[in-house]
Formats: sequence, C-alpha cells, structure tokens
Amino acid sequence: MIPDDDTLTREGLTAKGDGKILLLACGALAREILAVQKANKLDHMVLSCLPAIYHNTPDKIVPAVRAAVEKHRDDYTQIFVVYADCGTGGLLQAACAEMDVEMVAGPHCYSFFEGNDTFEARDEITAFYLTDFLVRQFDAFVTKPLGLDRHPQLRDMYFEHYEKLVYQAQTRDPALEAKAQKCAEALGLPYEYRFTGYGDLETRLTKL
Repeated sequence: MIPDDDTLTREGLTAKGDGKILLLACGALAREILAVQKANKLDHMVLSCLPAIYHNTPDKIVPAVRAAVEKHRDDYTQIFVVYADCGTGGLLQAACAEMDVEMVAGPHCYSFFEGNDTFEARDEITAFYLTDFLVRQFDAFVTKPLGLDRHPQLRDMYFEHYEKLVYQAQTRDPALEAKAQKCAEALGLPYEYRFTGYGDLETRLTKL
C-alpha cells in the first residue's frame, strides 16, 4: 500500500521541497545573497539566478520570473523572489501576488540595500547609484550599453541632470572604492561613499 501525502509528511519521509526555499534572484545579487546565507547559516535556501543584464531590460524580468516559478514550484516548499520592482512598474509585484509567491519590498536594490525607509527619506532624485556589483561590472552595465566607449561626447547629455554618484558599498573593499571613484570621474560627477551592508535584503532573508 502506498501511503498518502499526509502520512509521508508526518513520518518525515518526504514533503514538498523537503523544507527547502528557492531564492529566485537577479544575478546582480548573487554574491550578496550567498554572503547573507553563509553569515546566517541559511542552509535551507537554494539560490537560482536570472541573468543580471535584465537590470538594463526590465521588460524581460516578469516573463522570466513567471517561467522560473512555474518550472520550480513543485520542487520547493517556498519560492521567494529576490527582486524589488526593478523598473517593472508594479508588474512584478502583481505577478508574484497572482502566483502566490513573496518578493523583496522596495523600488530597486539601491533602496533595499540602504533600507527602504532610509532611502525614501533621502528623496534623492539626482543621484546615480552604484553597488558592489555595478562597480565591478561598470563597463558592461554602464559604459558599453550607453555607448560611452564609442561616443564619449554622450556622457554630458546622459548625466547632465545628475548631481553626484553614490557608491552604496555592501562590503568594505578599498579596491572597489578606488574603482568607484574612477567611475565617478568617468561620468564627471562628484563622488559619495556610503557603507550600507546588505540592508533590508539581509533582514528579509533571515525572516524567511
């Protein structure tokens, strides 16, 4: 006789996902999520990342998240989407609600790294933000997509309304800080350094 699902769960033989939580995340957050997992011994979480370049093409985020949730839904006890709104205009939040999965609160990673309440209170609409990931990948995610390597004269047109570059550092790394300062120079912007750590990202993951 084959036991029913309730019997299997009670006896600890098999339960949906065996208590594992899938973190379905933006690839730009992979290093930070792994660091949070390690520091907090979140061994019940499994990380799966979508391409980080969707950072530049937010229209691709919702379809990719939908497909991934449907693919993995039966393999895990819970799926948690590690994206904020990220330029989807509320569509990602609506999709997650429809699929009955949770996601990180906030408009984007710059906000939840600093802490959503703190970021909102600053009301900075003229700051250009970099995270550890974007400092490392500045050429791939800023210089080349904007064509600044081919047409440097476009810099002033793109950034004329920005008043500063803010490096939100998740780790204390002098090499990254030096590179961030060079990024600010390349964009012709005053430089500001803020150590944020992992902010609301860590708080949210540890509560799962």
